[in-house]
Amino acid sequence: MSCGTFQQRAAIRDFLAVVRHSSRDQLVGAALAILSTIIIVILFLVDPQINTAPPPTVVYVEQYGPDRTDADIKRDQAKDQAAKDAAKEARKKEFQSLEKKLGM
Repeated sequence: MSCGTFQQRAAIRDFLAVVRHSSRDQLVGAALAILSTIIIVILFLVDPQINTAPPPTVVYVEQYGPDRTDADIKRDQAKDQAAKDAAKEARKKEFQSLEKKLGM
C-alpha cells in the first residue's frame, strides 16, 4: 500500500469524524455553502457558451484600379459621407416622431 492511499483514507476518516460530531445547524450551513459554491461554478462554466458568438457578417470590399486619382478618392469620400449623414438624419427623424407619439 502506498503512502498516498493511506493519507487519503486518513483524510476521509478525519472528515467523517468531524461530520459525526457536528451539530445539525453546522451540517446544514456546510451543505448550503457547498451547494452555493457548486451552483456558482456551474454558472461560470455554462454562461460563456450562451449567446456569446457574434453573428457572421459579410464584408464587401471594393476593388479600385491603380489609376485612381486623388480627385476620385475625394469624390467617393464625399459621396459616402453624404450617405452616412442622410442615414443619421433619417434615424434622428425616426426618434423625433417616436418622441412625439409618446408625448415626450
